[in-house]
Amino acid sequence: MNTNVPEFGSDSGGRMKGVTVVKPIVYGNVARYFGKKREEDGHTHQWTVYVRPYHNEDISSYVKKVHFKLHESYANQNRVVLKPPYEITETGWGEFEIVIKIYFHDTNERPLTLYHILKLFQSGPEALISKNTLVSESYEEIVFQDPTAFMHHLLTATHPISTGVWKHETDFEEKKKKSLENIIKGKGSIRHKINDLKDKLKLAKETIAKFKTEIDRPKSEENVI
Repeated sequence: MNTNVPEFGSDSGGRMKGVTVVKPIVYGNVARYFGKKREEDGHTHQWTVYVRPYHNEDISSYVKKVHFKLHESYANQNRVVLKPPYEITETGWGEFEIVIKIYFHDTNERPLTLYHILKLFQSGPEALISKNTLVSESYEEIVFQDPTAFMHHLLTATHPISTGVWKHETDFEEKKKKSLENIIKGKGSIRHKINDLKDKLKLAKETIAKFKTEIDRPKSEENVI
């Protein structure tokens, strides 16, 4: 964190009404298969769970710490990382949910809690980086609505981490494009089903009206006699 921060007072300079700052991040895990079980503990993989900025920027300017809660079978299941890279590396043999909690330098901002299923085996959209290495990561946007003047200063005071190309194992732009295409396709399918149901409902109403007419006709004729 940059130590050259202006003084904002006990209220962090007050809330900046109408201001919204969005910070995208990526969180997930990468896992490498050993090729066989380790004899000493039966572990099959080495894995790393992490929180990373989506863009090339040092999020430590506004992130104070990241807390990772692992499975209770691990010694010290609560791990706290105070500076980048915000990640934990361990070994194991099973998949489980990891609770990730991000704390901010401005205590007026509530911590953000994320949930990630540690993936060791490919069973869905996980990407294989190589024969024995798998990655499972998600995109998330941290939305700061009406941040304090102090927090706004921290959010806008970030600097690049790397001078090189910044990218992730997952192509989130392509993933977003495919998701949008699926949504549009899904809407079209739903619209078609709705129209089909409307036609069936119309036909059912016409059939009911026809039967009602047929049923009422003898009564009318009987009344005439």
